[in-house]
Amino acid sequence: MELLDKLAILADAAKYDAACTSSGAKRGFQSGKIGCTSSGVMGCCHSFSADGRCITLLKVLMTNRCVYDCKYCVNRRSNDTRRAMFSPEELAELTIQFYRRNYIEGLFLSSGVLRSPDYTTELMIRALSILRNEYRFNGYIHAKAIPGASPELVEQLGMLADRLSVNIELPSEASLRALAPNKTKDAVLRPMRFIAERGQENRRELVKYRHAPRFAPAGQSTQMIVGATKESDRHILTLTQSLYDTYHLKRVFYSAYVPVVENTLLPSLDTKPPLLREHRLYQADWLLRFYGFRADELLDESQPDFDPLLDPKCCWALRHPDFFPVEVNRADYEALLRVPGIGVVSAKRLLVARRAGALRAEDLKKLGVVMKRAQYFLTCSGQSAAPLRLSLEGVRRNLTTVERSSLPAESLDQLSLFEAG
Repeated sequence: MELLDKLAILADAAKYDAACTSSGAKRGFQSGKIGCTSSGVMGCCHSFSADGRCITLLKVLMTNRCVYDCKYCVNRRSNDTRRAMFSPEELAELTIQFYRRNYIEGLFLSSGVLRSPDYTTELMIRALSILRNEYRFNGYIHAKAIPGASPELVEQLGMLADRLSVNIELPSEASLRALAPNKTKDAVLRPMRFIAERGQENRRELVKYRHAPRFAPAGQSTQMIVGATKESDRHILTLTQSLYDTYHLKRVFYSAYVPVVENTLLPSLDTKPPLLREHRLYQADWLLRFYGFRADELLDESQPDFDPLLDPKCCWALRHPDFFPVEVNRADYEALLRVPGIGVVSAKRLLVARRAGALRAEDLKKLGVVMKRAQYFLTCSGQSAAPLRLSLEGVRRNLTTVERSSLPAESLDQLSLFEAG
């Protein structure tokens, strides 16, 4: 098989991994213009660095051949699809040639399970070793650790990659047994635990020896499929909180289930991906990581799923009127973060600005506060920032209108369907 054919198959097979977002653009060469995203650079996707830069990665599978038969996966053993495989040398050569042509800045490498987790991991290690040691490639590499691989191989992979990830895929052990009978909860969590412990050990080594080899310096992440099974948002968010607390993950990615196979245990093929639900989970995930919220604050047994009409922070604020209003001239950082419309950056700006004098309502917008949301929940020197005192139902109505204007088009379509019935 030609290398370009392999790239087309294995780049397409990698598109369902949510750890990166594919650009999806197809612009061929045009006279008088520079750059293109034609099929010659298929497999390129966009990600973001820690400093906010958008970087382009080559996103491919080592192979889409797989010994597992996960019912939700397009690459499952029983699916009739074209199969391909890169040799380690081919993948390394392809990556470095793309890099030299300035198509990419790094590599995102995953794989189906060929023969066994250990054998697949050895192939990935060989490819990354050629890149790092023979081509002297110093760019970003994100590698998927295969559940069930031995700790020794996971350690070798982590010494070559900047970030590792182990996909948990489904939110419960029962769903895993039903849809992915070849996988077990322990097989997924064991490498995740090893990566966390080895990362902590490596950080201690670096304190003693500055030039010690670095193990997965960008940490680890995981991905969960949303909507393939019946778990509630509360179940998913509680699991997310536990993963952050126990394994110190950098990110949990959520992937709205895209029906690609027909199975009685899965949503039908005409079911649309739950993009609005995915959007709400990402908003809640942000609250867990940066705003000091806990999963049990955002959802409980009486409300196990997020409100499609409002973002999770506004919902929490409306359920806790006793916490508000917050006085912006006296409140501490943690209290400011609980106000809808105030983010991490604007909260820090408020703390700095009020040292020079009392803040007024008209000052807040200049400091980055989204007053359309925040005005109902704060005061400035005892004066309410909202022009009118509304009931909770009136505030909810206004916030719902604001929320509609901020949603992406795909989520807005699903919101309209929800409101219609």
